[in-house]
Amino acid sequence: MDAIDFDTDFAPVPGRVERISPLVRRLVCNNPGPFTFTGTNSYIIGNGEVAVIDPGPDNDEHWAALTAALTGETVSHIFVTHTHRDHSPLAKRLKEATGAPTLAFGPHGSGQVTRVRSFGGPLLDASGDLDFVPDIALADGATVTGRDYAITALFTPGHTSNHMAFRLEDERALFSGDHVMSWATSVIAPPDGHMGQYMASLRRLLDGSDRVYWPGHGPGRAEPRALVRAILAHRQMREAAVLERISSGDRSVPAIVARIYAAVDPRLHGAAALSTLAHIEHLVEQGKVMTDGDLSLESEYHAVGKR
Repeated sequence: MDAIDFDTDFAPVPGRVERISPLVRRLVCNNPGPFTFTGTNSYIIGNGEVAVIDPGPDNDEHWAALTAALTGETVSHIFVTHTHRDHSPLAKRLKEATGAPTLAFGPHGSGQVTRVRSFGGPLLDASGDLDFVPDIALADGATVTGRDYAITALFTPGHTSNHMAFRLEDERALFSGDHVMSWATSVIAPPDGHMGQYMASLRRLLDGSDRVYWPGHGPGRAEPRALVRAILAHRQMREAAVLERISSGDRSVPAIVARIYAAVDPRLHGAAALSTLAHIEHLVEQGKVMTDGDLSLESEYHAVGKR
């Protein structure tokens, strides 16, 4: 993790609109936490006739700030990167107030490919928004145009199965949601999160020519491909470490987390367990790890060829 050049020097004022480019304004919700950093970033695209990306959680303070920022403007589209409760719920109120359609890949779980069974394991603060269904389900590569912008949808599953990034073509800017962030790595939490999808989505971004990423939390990142390469390398090293622990005799997720995440904030150990399970699922898919039962937090695992 030390090899990743994280940027935690970010101190926005919640509720204050900040212009970060000619076409983009950012508004940060006052919902800081171990998974949201300083809060959820909502973005306003364009001038006069605008789009909103990730309206945010159902938070009255943020709603008041967002509607104040939109005074005198027409909202033409409401984009949602993914259906975690810190990103999508406010889309309903914004749609009711403006009449603008909501656009996303699909409802929560709509891209799910996991083999992990449902379980009663630790829950993340940003749990699924099961009520959100987009008015327009966007296909990968679909482009939506407004009066002075064009936004292309890029399917980037992994953090959630329905995660989409949105590219503002005019500025070569990618709204990367929780897929790639400057302040920390994304949590991959089965059964909706999937490590194989996530790593494939990271590789896909390496082929892009985006000038800047504007993430769902934390500061933007200029020249972002170096960050993507570092995150991908980190995930590969973490997966190798998980395989090594299983090969060495650590059969359970808790035992692996205790070894690999010993220096990590204990508040994040629940999320670390889920990410470890996601790595194990990917190792099973590659034929490197086996289990006699279901893929779950409670199962026992062994390296293929070893018992």
